[in-house]
Amino acid sequence: MTVVTQQQLSVRRMQARDLADVVRIEAMVHDYPWTRGNFADSMQAGHDCWIYAEQHNIVGYAVLMMVLDEAHLLNISIAKEYQAAGRGYALLQHLMQLAKQAGAANMFLEVRQSNLPAIRLYERTGFNEMGIRRNYYPATTGREDAILMGMAL
Repeated sequence: MTVVTQQQLSVRRMQARDLADVVRIEAMVHDYPWTRGNFADSMQAGHDCWIYAEQHNIVGYAVLMMVLDEAHLLNISIAKEYQAAGRGYALLQHLMQLAKQAGAANMFLEVRQSNLPAIRLYERTGFNEMGIRRNYYPATTGREDAILMGMAL
């Protein structure tokens, strides 16, 4: 399923041939990136893994896990050179629509407490802070807390 979201941007299912580009972007945007194996395992587990492309160039991706009537956003990333232009918002909107169509009543995610741009994006999209997961993420000084966020779809 391809959905044109803005200009020449499209969303499609992630495939094994995409993993090299996905892992390259992941390593550029995260200090503690997912590995190729993490993405392959997510695809193998049947999670909704999506590619956000612009004229055949991957500019972002997302991994969404559905459990009963809940959607859990495991990873959403936009390549640095494409950030701050509404692409993350558009991809998140697409994921929310997919989750609704799959019968999800709620969507949840964790975000590093230091990731202020992502927190602002999630809040603008309608997510609310639900709690803190202490020492959730690896960090240069040990561990970093995650903010648990959620919203009704």
